[in-house]
Amino acid sequence: MILLRTNWFVALIVFLFSCQFISKEHIGDDEIDELNAQLPKGFPAISVEEENTYSLDRWKLGKKLFFEKRFSKDGKLSCASCHKPEFAFSDNKALSIGAFKALGTRNAPSLANVAYHPYFLREGSIPTLEMQVLVPIQEENEFNHNIVLIAKELKEDERYQALSEKAYGREMDPYVITRALGVFQRTLISGNSDFDKYKFQSDSSALSDKAKAGMKLFYSEKTNCSSCHSDFNFTNYSLENNGLYEVYADSGRFRFSHDSADIALFKVPSLRNVAITAPYMHDGSLSTLEEVIEHYNSGGRQHPNKSEKIKALNLSQEEMESLIAFLESLTDKEFTNDPRWVETDI
Repeated sequence: MILLRTNWFVALIVFLFSCQFISKEHIGDDEIDELNAQLPKGFPAISVEEENTYSLDRWKLGKKLFFEKRFSKDGKLSCASCHKPEFAFSDNKALSIGAFKALGTRNAPSLANVAYHPYFLREGSIPTLEMQVLVPIQEENEFNHNIVLIAKELKEDERYQALSEKAYGREMDPYVITRALGVFQRTLISGNSDFDKYKFQSDSSALSDKAKAGMKLFYSEKTNCSSCHSDFNFTNYSLENNGLYEVYADSGRFRFSHDSADIALFKVPSLRNVAITAPYMHDGSLSTLEEVIEHYNSGGRQHPNKSEKIKALNLSQEEMESLIAFLESLTDKEFTNDPRWVETDI
């Protein structure tokens, strides 16, 4: 996601003034807790504001919006264009192509388990999942559009209008768009990898010996990987500089805070499904896991804000291969092949 322009402020004002309380009468009592009812073992409950709890009607609307190409000013791109289900809702390009073939400026991150993120965008500048969508909508390198105009167009679509009334008890507007997308994205839960089967489902045969060796390295003081890529989602969501460059074209967190201590700081990504979310880093500059491991093994380049945790690891070739085997065990094939993500005419 991309450079914040001045009209982001206008979009935010529209968002805030569109907010109204939505009564639970539009949600069945049996659906209130459904979001947390079938979470994978080892996963904590998902926190959701009362005004935007899960319902099947809201999910259906959110899914339809996720695949809606009218979000793009040229009518050719949807959220799913850059967040593809088969790549764990990331892209297989370093930089995705936006409206009118504009080249993006950051690598599209995976949306798997995005429900647990405390803030959004690579620099962590957006506080809620509902607000996040406003950024790609107005960015000229992404949808290059206006959420008010999008809502106006979709409001004229009888199908959308009916879904909106059923899900939120109101006509299609920016509030409904942002909320329904939030509901859908919170269901993108990935937690059935070989690692999960080994760790949480007591399947001792789920990991190969090489993957087990890699897991031991991953959690060891020698690599210190788990100091940042921790807990069930393999991230502590902190903002760090990992020594990718001496000079960064992208200023990272500084863009938001204007604090020099935040120059080139980016949110630590989750490693779930990392074997299928290449290319890597905020700019997609590393093409393979081998390149990523080699970067950390070298200790990276010098930068004033480089994390003290990034140091040369001096791993052998065998150790690097073991680490990659472990990272490959974090792939959740059930998630990427889930029929719920197939685009349908809801």
